[in-house]
Amino acid sequence: MPPDTQRRLDRIDRKILRILQEDGRIPNVKLAQMINLSPTPCLERVKRLEREGYIRGYVALLEPRLLDAGLVSFVEVSLDRTTTRALDNFREEVLRMEEVQECHMVAGGFDYLIKVRTRDMEHYRRFLGEKLSTIKDVSSTHTYVAMEEVKATSAITIPDT
Repeated sequence: MPPDTQRRLDRIDRKILRILQEDGRIPNVKLAQMINLSPTPCLERVKRLEREGYIRGYVALLEPRLLDAGLVSFVEVSLDRTTTRALDNFREEVLRMEEVQECHMVAGGFDYLIKVRTRDMEHYRRFLGEKLSTIKDVSSTHTYVAMEEVKATSAITIPDT
């Protein structure tokens, strides 16, 4: 549903979304108690929020260091040209790279900003040399390795009104 045709969220909907962002596995009965509704209308609201696209899905947040993905790097990528074909090709290639956690086309001095998770610097160097730099039309990359993760969240601020 396009944003301008979506119905407005009420106070209860916003509270449901806040709670589910913190714990997507909360039992419906407990969620209903927290928002002062009975379980059936609570579940109906959650299902509606899912149907309307406010809730895209549910995930488990994993510990990267325990899964050999503790090194985070941010990479600025510039392309030789920004034709539709070059942009589409870059997008298709990046979507196949398991090390890429996020990829954003940006406005400014470069074309894409990607977030990469690798085991260590050796793994990152292989990723850069054998995958990212070999994409047609990539002209340059600049890498910034994260030394410390100060804040990482998937939560979205939900306004009160």
